[in-house]
Amino acid sequence: MKIGFVSLGCPKNQLDTEVMLHELSAAGYEITPEETEADIVVINTCAFIESAKKEAIDNILDIAWLKEHAKLRAIIVTGCLAERYREEVFAEMPEVDALLGVGSIHHIVEAVRSVEKRLSDKKIPKYASFEDKNTVRLGGDRILTTPEFAAYLKIAEGCDNRCTYCAIPMIRGRFRSRPIEDLIKEAKDLEALGVKELTLVAQDITRYGEDLYGSYRLAELLRRLTRETSIPWFRLLYCYPDKITDELIAEIRDNDRVVKYIDIPLQHISDRVLRAMNRHGDGAMIRGVIAKLRREIPGVVLRTTFITGFPGETEEDFEELCRFAEETKFDRLGVFPYSAEEGTPAARLPEQIEEQTKIDRADILMKAQMEINAAANAEKVGKTITVLTEGYDPVSEAHYGRSAADAPEIDGKVYFKSKYRVAPGSFVAVKVTEVLDYDLYGTAILNGGAQ
Repeated sequence: MKIGFVSLGCPKNQLDTEVMLHELSAAGYEITPEETEADIVVINTCAFIESAKKEAIDNILDIAWLKEHAKLRAIIVTGCLAERYREEVFAEMPEVDALLGVGSIHHIVEAVRSVEKRLSDKKIPKYASFEDKNTVRLGGDRILTTPEFAAYLKIAEGCDNRCTYCAIPMIRGRFRSRPIEDLIKEAKDLEALGVKELTLVAQDITRYGEDLYGSYRLAELLRRLTRETSIPWFRLLYCYPDKITDELIAEIRDNDRVVKYIDIPLQHISDRVLRAMNRHGDGAMIRGVIAKLRREIPGVVLRTTFITGFPGETEEDFEELCRFAEETKFDRLGVFPYSAEEGTPAARLPEQIEEQTKIDRADILMKAQMEINAAANAEKVGKTITVLTEGYDPVSEAHYGRSAADAPEIDGKVYFKSKYRVAPGSFVAVKVTEVLDYDLYGTAILNGGAQ
């Protein structure tokens, strides 16, 4: 049978998809990129917030249409939606033939074989597996779904921070680091495949190692990765401000192969809102960490996310957040209206805010950020930046890629003209000539001159 895949949600989910792809391929199944050609489709879902749940359900229903109009015979739902709503999915979506929780991705071959048997004998019950997510084996061989020159490395699973708005601990379990030696081996395997940029991800990468080694070991992991591989770029996503140590700051500053880009999900600046969110630290700590990062790491690119309309957020709280964003001038910023997730403490708080107010506040912040980005990008015109080439767009007759200031799938692109075709995965010096909204446009500088 041919197996198709749909992977939704964050890069951490994408890595689980890559592990399942490898296990099915190793078991002899043919993987097809076309859902219309598949006999079975595996949908790896997200259920972090309401919009992610809706996307997952919409995808399941869209794929189910292929049972009537193509050769599709079965649907397997994996990931966060399956984990969080295991009973509801089977009860309310008869189109689904099997479920795998987040701790059961290594049972994907067993699930497919069970579905195959049930196709010929309906008396066989639908397959479902929900292993203890706190003890599941982490990592595994993968088939990359990213371009061959860029990949993610999940260094830990789960989270213990217990932010009151977040369902991740219920879905993904407690925080568990992967051993350094396992990560080094995986990085070497990825290097052999041609990876030029490796992005380290976890729910909270700054806590890496505490559970295994009794102390934070992210700085040590970065030293080992750069010493034992030759991958040119390492990128850090999801660093919590209260765990950014002086040792980590020094490693980012002094290690030429760690890009000067740090994603710090702050969520708010009001002390009152931060306490209600159960965030670690207060506004003064956050401001101090940002000041230290910019002082110690020249040119560092800071990305963050904010939540608007958290229960009880007053106009004064929101105005403080707006002033903070304007004063700090983050290089990258994402804003999300608060989503009341069932089972979380925040969903039970009084003073829930009207949906339109949440959206309006998010729009106000993002419009202000657009002006900040426009001014920052305008300053880059005339400067030369290093770009990791991703491809060529025949419509615009331009190559495109990302600078060290741009994370994959999150931030903008750099488009550039070149006299010669540049292979994906190549690093190119580009002189910026103009700004296209969040993107930049320029000319490649090859062999010492513009081309």
